[in-house]
Amino acid sequence: MRIALCQIDTTVGDLEGNRARTLRAVQEAAAAGATLAVLPELTLSGYPPRDLLDRPAFVDANLRALAQLAAELPRETAALVGFIDRRAGARGLHNAAALLADGRVQQVFHKRLLPTYDVFDEDRYFEPGDAQQGLFELAGTRFGLTICEDAWNAVDSPLRIAYDADPVAELCARGAQVLINLAASPFNLGKRVGRREMLAAIARKHRVPLVFVNLVGGNDDLIFDGSSALYGPDGSHWAAAPSFAEQVLVCELAPGQPVARTPESDAEAALEALVLGTRDYARKCGFTRAVLGLSGGIDSSLVAAVAARALSPENVLGVAMPTRYSSEHSLRDARELAQALAIGFRVIPIDALFQRYLDTLGPELEALGPAPARDTTFENLQARIRGNTLMAISNRLGHLLLTTGNKSEIAVGYCTLYGDMAGGLAVIGDLPKTFVYEVARAYNREAGRSVIPQSVFEKAPSAELRPDQKDEDSLPPYALLDPVLERLVEGGESTDQVVAAGFERELVERVAAMVQQSEYKRRQMPPGLIVTRKAFGPGRRYPIAQRYRA
Repeated sequence: MRIALCQIDTTVGDLEGNRARTLRAVQEAAAAGATLAVLPELTLSGYPPRDLLDRPAFVDANLRALAQLAAELPRETAALVGFIDRRAGARGLHNAAALLADGRVQQVFHKRLLPTYDVFDEDRYFEPGDAQQGLFELAGTRFGLTICEDAWNAVDSPLRIAYDADPVAELCARGAQVLINLAASPFNLGKRVGRREMLAAIARKHRVPLVFVNLVGGNDDLIFDGSSALYGPDGSHWAAAPSFAEQVLVCELAPGQPVARTPESDAEAALEALVLGTRDYARKCGFTRAVLGLSGGIDSSLVAAVAARALSPENVLGVAMPTRYSSEHSLRDARELAQALAIGFRVIPIDALFQRYLDTLGPELEALGPAPARDTTFENLQARIRGNTLMAISNRLGHLLLTTGNKSEIAVGYCTLYGDMAGGLAVIGDLPKTFVYEVARAYNREAGRSVIPQSVFEKAPSAELRPDQKDEDSLPPYALLDPVLERLVEGGESTDQVVAAGFERELVERVAAMVQQSEYKRRQMPPGLIVTRKAFGPGRRYPIAQRYRA
């Protein structure tokens, strides 16, 4: 029996486009002799539809798209397609999958376990499914169908989420011979290996093949890596689709088939994720070109490299905006990078504008009273002049403005509202500073040359907003800051727990205070592509006005 793993890139709300993409995938599967084509979770609506689910007209249109799709699919191939089902009940909506065959909907299955942690809020919209659903027969084989989270309680795993029910075990007890999981499982570095190990363990525990079909592509801040696969009863890979790319993989329920290469390191995986996320965010929001500030530093260099790969070099414009504090080597590095990437490059000096602010605003500020000991007013003015400059270019040319701040800076507030935080997408907003260097090195390795100049890696990080400024004048060294932030932000540890892990209390308490004091800034930042297991944004919802200290 041949099964097609249809790893496709859908767009939230594009019911017609998603239906057409699904039809093409199933037609390709049918041409390759597949008996069954499996599509990702919520295929027709895109994932996550969020408050579109509150619009009855949207749900109705999704049901019409399902009926149309059922009628036009090739009759020789059945298909499992994710959609939104409406049933009687308090809210009446289900995250569902339909078995389409012979021109109609043959069976409907409802997701049972509805995640409410991290970026998920499915229990806000959907009702859980019935335990009696989940089985269907095709070509003499009994299949057990689950939808994404339904499988995440099946085995002991670091990724396991404890629920009262185990749909996988129940389906196997009822005679499922092959397990199928339709998924929209977002990428993060913690899942890169862990999800694969968890799925293999499920197949091994229940001694049945497992078909996993995952969404691929970017929707807002979420990136879906695909990595669909067929696992044998011993947990081995029988077949696997690539990460971060669309594919219709048609395979037999047997070992010895193509297993696509996956990124070998976290840095390589993060780079591929950022390229895909940037490309899809721009494309799905209607942008074809991007602009960013090029400072000659590591952060803007990596963002430019990602943008060039995602959108093609001719569609990217880098802008250097030097002031009296900008070094010659920074401008040189920015120009060299732009030439190596073959992107557009302009130099727009802003010192004259800065001086006019000093002349006009300086006396007025002095009249208000003495400056505090650590006054950043005029440093931030430079950042905001740059932000305004870039937004003017964005407005005139219709380019998407990419921000270049990293997670470390954003965590502790070492960033300027309406300045370097201005823009439409925070490409590396979930990459700690030390990891930015790793991903940049991975880029150069893949390119086979130093596209990002070696001098960018070697110089001390600096915002260059005052004479001889270095980041470490205001922050702990990144080699200390990042592991503390990882424990506080991603691990959710208290200051005492971080201190117990071997860090100085003064350092930990200082960093924790900076994180808390900067919550209001992060609430106003553009969406950032999620790469780590806990990102700033929808998966971390801390109040701004609060006084709890861990």
